[in-house]
Amino acid sequence: MTQFRISEAAALLGVSDDTVRRWADQGRITTGHGANGMQVVDGVDLVAVMAEHGGGALAEAFPLARTSARNRFIGLVTAVQRDGVMAQVELQAGPFRVVSLMSREAADELGLEPGMLAAATAKATVVSIERPIGSHE
Repeated sequence: MTQFRISEAAALLGVSDDTVRRWADQGRITTGHGANGMQVVDGVDLVAVMAEHGGGALAEAFPLARTSARNRFIGLVTAVQRDGVMAQVELQAGPFRVVSLMSREAADELGLEPGMLAAATAKATVVSIERPIGSHE
């Protein structure tokens, strides 16, 4: 079974290591000890907590709109580059960097500037899932 260190689980949940430890103490998440003796969370338990935890406070700032796009990345705008017609907007959503190309008019209408809270939504006909080489087995 796949296991994650406390720090990895925290990063995946978007919370601090201390929060994961507190949840473990409260019985909200089950932990054990890995082969190296470090405290770990089983992947299946992590999925259950993720489903319960959702997107946290950031997700609450963006209640689901009436849209068919369900892939939402909530984070902070880190850069906006505008030229004559187009704008490139970068969003840091947890550990993920999302880049969007849009019309300058759209970026201006949204008032996008670095430091703002925003949500990127995506809808695609194909989504690939990859695993890193040497990942948890």
